[in-house]
Amino acid sequence: MTPPAGSASSALRIDVFGVVQGVGFRPFVVRLARRFGLAGWVKNDARGVQIHVEGGTRSLRGRFAEAVEAERPKLARVERLTRRAVPARGYKDFKVRSSGRGGGFVFISPDISICPACREDIRDPANRRFAYPFTNCTDCGPRYTIVLGLPYDRPRTTMAGFPLCPDCRREYHDPLDRRYHAQPIACPVCGPAVVLRDVRKGTTVPGGIDEAAALLRRGKILAIKGLGGFHLACDPTSAAAVARLRRVKKRTSKPLALMVRDLAAARRIARITAAEAAALESDRRPIVLVGKKIELRGLAPGLKEYGIMLPYTPLHVLLLDRIEMIVATSSNPKDAPIIKDESEGFSEMCDYLLTHDRPIHMRADDSVVRVAGTSPVFLRRARGYVPEPQPAPEGLSGRPPVLALGAELKNTISVFKNGYVVTSQFLGDLDEYRNRMYFEETLAHLTGLFGVKPACVVSDLHPDFHTTRMAERTGLPHFRVQHHHAHVLAVLLEHGLGPGSRVLGIIWDGYGYGADGRAWGGEFLAAGYEGFERYARFEPKPLPGGDLAAREPWRMALSYLWAPGMKAVPAIPSLRGIDRERLRAVWRMIEVGTHAPSASSCGRLFDAVSALAGLAPLRNEYEAEAAVRLEAAAAPGRARPYAFTLTDGSPKTLSFGPMIEEIAAGIRRGESPSVISARFHETLAAAAVETARAARRDLGLRTVALGGGVFCNRRLLGRIEARLAGAGFTVLRPRRYSPNDESISVGQTAYALARLNPVS
Repeated sequence: MTPPAGSASSALRIDVFGVVQGVGFRPFVVRLARRFGLAGWVKNDARGVQIHVEGGTRSLRGRFAEAVEAERPKLARVERLTRRAVPARGYKDFKVRSSGRGGGFVFISPDISICPACREDIRDPANRRFAYPFTNCTDCGPRYTIVLGLPYDRPRTTMAGFPLCPDCRREYHDPLDRRYHAQPIACPVCGPAVVLRDVRKGTTVPGGIDEAAALLRRGKILAIKGLGGFHLACDPTSAAAVARLRRVKKRTSKPLALMVRDLAAARRIARITAAEAAALESDRRPIVLVGKKIELRGLAPGLKEYGIMLPYTPLHVLLLDRIEMIVATSSNPKDAPIIKDESEGFSEMCDYLLTHDRPIHMRADDSVVRVAGTSPVFLRRARGYVPEPQPAPEGLSGRPPVLALGAELKNTISVFKNGYVVTSQFLGDLDEYRNRMYFEETLAHLTGLFGVKPACVVSDLHPDFHTTRMAERTGLPHFRVQHHHAHVLAVLLEHGLGPGSRVLGIIWDGYGYGADGRAWGGEFLAAGYEGFERYARFEPKPLPGGDLAAREPWRMALSYLWAPGMKAVPAIPSLRGIDRERLRAVWRMIEVGTHAPSASSCGRLFDAVSALAGLAPLRNEYEAEAAVRLEAAAAPGRARPYAFTLTDGSPKTLSFGPMIEEIAAGIRRGESPSVISARFHETLAAAAVETARAARRDLGLRTVALGGGVFCNRRLLGRIEARLAGAGFTVLRPRRYSPNDESISVGQTAYALARLNPVS
């Protein structure tokens, strides 16, 4: 429809805020304006999208504004839309204007997996993008990992070095084409190219993706460049290839992820629920933990689940068309960030590189989720979800910018500006130097990308954490937040609960620096934005050897077995493989209290029970390995809880001594580890509900917020949620963030917002 001349005396100015850049929003607006017969323009700016429309009647322009929000592209997220009357300019048509700059705050889309239309393109021999591994459109493709700055336009992405050919330029400027203003648009003529390289010879290997698939089938290890970094890949049906990959990764038992051609192929090796299938096939394409159907040797030893993802780039699709599944584990050296550049070194990790010349600006791991009930729980939030914004609750949105530096382990960074919190991808543990460099890289990127000039900085309460020292070096006003309080506040902020809200936070994890300077980790906090009261806690137990107790689970078994007056280590079958001198030395450590600080840690209780049941390794290869094995062993169905006690005090104390005695007696009777695990999980659920009932009676708290890494445990989360709901509680848990320490920066942000004055 040809728009009439803009003869109306007034026009409409519309400003759209949210995830509206890099998602096909401007092309959508052009098509919509032409449908309505309106003239004017649309452009990106540093706050979102600006639209000027004129022509037609005032009512027509109003309906157009409503349609902008109601019919928005599927990847767009409109947080706010404003409109006002402005003078008409006499425009004759509707166009996209070049982007403006400014000091505002705009959101960009996460990286999105290949859409069905682009998948058809690369499989159609008649299409000019047939078998082209960088095909994308406004509905899919790289975003966060390639953007250099805002507004989101090609010159401010890593595609700036690939000038468009005439055909791509025509598509880019055609409002009716789905690649209209798709910034990463490319084709075989003008775009990036894939190359296969022999790592040891340093030579290019002909055959590209076809040859890569053949090499994988022959047992070779390949490094494959994806969106946020390289995967190390091998054939999962080759036990020898998997064993070799474990050697080069120095990963003895930690599970390896799989990338599988499609859902049908995934169902041949795994049991997948409808909710898990939806997560696998979503446009975010996370790794999803699903139940094993067949055993692929060496992939997830001692566990009942595989981590599976479906192909999310055209390169992956083309490769998986040629080989049904591959191991696809991140290419990072042990405990270091994922590799994004060939220059970071692969010589000892793989045989061949399947790489390309589109640079990755911001590295990001694959996200990992686990479905609990019908909704996913994040175990790692990164590629596909970052940098989605989270609105602050009413009463906190009008605050100045905030920078929160997160936890020491499983670190993330959060920034707040103009009413929204943006949280980084998972950055790892900051005791590793390379992760601290990744932290600095991401900090500079986030604050620069979103133009954040913080009024304050927030860190953990621990005086010796790297983040605390970094915060002090900024010279900004500095808030320090207790670890478990931050967990509670992250849940409150996510669920939109504002100042004045008070809940019982059940926060269970391995460690957090307590307000008394001691190690906490099994906490019941009566908490809100204003502060918290430690209502109850797990009975503190010695950590013999300090940090060693978290790495060697048998130490915590001894700690829980020990009682005053005991002269010798009890005879427990699972402890027989440990050197007697080591056992006696640790026993003595507990007895006299040397090198054995106490902790009220739920994570260490999991370690103790896992070790007693004979499930834990002598030394954890990865964090929470003993706990993961304990959960995996649990018998299905309901179980009878063990005994425990809740004693009065300030705080109240939950003691699991009676449970440990029952477990030890059951082991001597030959009770199976699966029964012990099931009863243990039920005991924790029963203890949570009994303590929550007491808090409701004493303090009137009827809402419970769950947080901490222990709630990555699906069985425990499900049982506690069900029991609490059955007892009449409102239960809140993290849904957009992980229960683990990745959410700490979100809670730290919430703490600061409640203490800053509104912007005038």
